[in-house]
Amino acid sequence: MKKIPSFLFILLLYLILKILFTTNLLNPYLQQIILYVGIIIIWTLGLNLIYGFSGQFSLGQAGFYGIGAYLGAILTKLFPHSLAIIPLSLFASFFGTGLIAFLIGIPVLRLRSDYLAIATLGFGIIVKVLFDNADAILPQFGGSRGMLGIPKYTNLEITYLFLIAVIFLMRNLINSKYGRALLALKNDEITADVMGINTFWYKTFAFALGSSFAGIAGWLYAHLYTFLHPSNFEFLKSIDCLLIVILGGMGSITGTILAAIIWIFLIEGLRVILPASLVEWRFIIYPLLLIIMMIKRPQGILGKR
Repeated sequence: MKKIPSFLFILLLYLILKILFTTNLLNPYLQQIILYVGIIIIWTLGLNLIYGFSGQFSLGQAGFYGIGAYLGAILTKLFPHSLAIIPLSLFASFFGTGLIAFLIGIPVLRLRSDYLAIATLGFGIIVKVLFDNADAILPQFGGSRGMLGIPKYTNLEITYLFLIAVIFLMRNLINSKYGRALLALKNDEITADVMGINTFWYKTFAFALGSSFAGIAGWLYAHLYTFLHPSNFEFLKSIDCLLIVILGGMGSITGTILAAIIWIFLIEGLRVILPASLVEWRFIIYPLLLIIMMIKRPQGILGKR
């Protein structure tokens, strides 16, 4: 069977979604869930770049997601009547989050394995405490009460554009010489060092870029739900992100996309199906799913494809 060209598939998928959105064949709740799936894919692909492709065990992805969300939201909230603030706030979320990750990465990426995980976990807890008390710096942050009044700018076009951009950037990066250096780093850091690869530079680069993806996902999240609360970015959210990457298959872009879609529709589907008294029990499903996957298919849904 002849393979459909990528650009044609992307265009057809967009047109199908556009028709479903504009003709109200999907109700507003389902439209919001589809946009949320796109956001989660961007977020988890960022961690896949850091952990799945370069082997850096990070538990700080929720913190970077929150930094991107708060950076973008505070700008659009302070300047709600300026259209120029949309690209500026996107720029701030992407590059601001990446810069913070770069600065954090310089000391912590000298650590390896579990030590790096603990250091990034500590960073995530610090970020959550900062969000809780951010109203002491600027009242508009809302602190532990949450930030209200964020304009709703996230729509199908913006989400789809960034989703496709992140997927293409990831795919081209992994297939380039830089991607091969990241894979060498993941497989054996000492050997990669001996081969002349600047492992520290590549680790910092992957960490900053993967965190920037989380920053963009945070911006989209903030301007989809128009409300932010520090509990949305607590360190346990990093575990959710990690589970999606493991379920999809570390080092697999397609697997991460598929796992994120299954994850969101499973959680939201159970929310609708289960009675109100049992709705919180749905969070037992995915740890069980993870245990089964680790026993039956430890390489993830699609392995490395």
